[in-house]
Amino acid sequence: MTAPARIARPQPRIPLTVIGGFLGAGKTTLLNRILGDASGLRIAVLINDFGSINIDAALVRGADADTISLANGCVCCQIGDDLTDALLRVTSRHPHPDWIVIEASGVADPWRIAQVGLVDPLLTLDGVVVLVDATCVQAQAADSRLTDAIERQLRAADLLVLNKTDGLSARECEALERWLPSRGGAAPVFRARHADVPMAALTGLAMPAIDHGASRAAGCAGHGSHAHDHAAASRCEPADHGGQFESWLFDDADAVFDVDALRRWLKAMPDGVLRAKGCLRAGGDAMVELQFAGRRGSLRRLPPGYAGNALVAIGLHGALPVDALASGLARCRVGAAGTNEVRALALSAPGENA
Repeated sequence: MTAPARIARPQPRIPLTVIGGFLGAGKTTLLNRILGDASGLRIAVLINDFGSINIDAALVRGADADTISLANGCVCCQIGDDLTDALLRVTSRHPHPDWIVIEASGVADPWRIAQVGLVDPLLTLDGVVVLVDATCVQAQAADSRLTDAIERQLRAADLLVLNKTDGLSARECEALERWLPSRGGAAPVFRARHADVPMAALTGLAMPAIDHGASRAAGCAGHGSHAHDHAAASRCEPADHGGQFESWLFDDADAVFDVDALRRWLKAMPDGVLRAKGCLRAGGDAMVELQFAGRRGSLRRLPPGYAGNALVAIGLHGALPVDALASGLARCRVGAAGTNEVRALALSAPGENA
């Protein structure tokens, strides 16, 4: 008897993060931190020039003209003249990288680079992180020759890293944070010294895990996983990053959500939410993956076999709008005021944005 053919599950899209910032803002320092402490992730970092990055020789496993392979499973690639070619090199690797990070040049508009994450079927845009030199950004923005480049970078950001704050007082940092929106920097601001930024601020892959066993913030559970706690639960708790972040967890196996309401909620996400990610039930066996980073959100229908009904959001400690999150998500449930019956057929095909 011939064994039944196995249905291949689509390859998950690879999250893409773009690191931007003006010359000297600390991008190289941040990239070195990412490569040196990969947190168990296979990371592909695309940089402009090998000569600018200081990779520990003990980590190097192999190298050629365009690629340096590291012992921790990461890879560093030189972009050269063709970003598309560099992306093809890293997405063709086996195993695939868990996360791709692209360094934008110091005068580039990071958003122009980030758009590849919206059009490439192998990628999903995880966010744009822009470093700001706290010691000189105001002077740079006041220079008419640099104003446009600085403001484009600030507008592109999903997260602004106010770097080199060790030389400033708390009052000076607060004044800078009030000034940034006047130049287009409306994204959440994280203060840093020496580009020391927790992984959870850079990628949803490092967000706190949803702990019921059926879903995790870093990815929905596969076939055969089932939730066992049928009581609704939402709570706020510190994330494990030295008290800099806190997380809000939603976990209710019985909740069913209206897709259109979720779309509206994503567009009106309250201030203070840095990231949100989860898998939610949209009626019958239909599951959607929800992602939000900075100011952009997306819904994607998941292939059959995914389980779980949970979501996690993170924000800076003391700034996460817990009540607004809870009430907003509650309004997206089927049967809540303003929602309709489930329209599973209105969802896009598995693997596409809903």
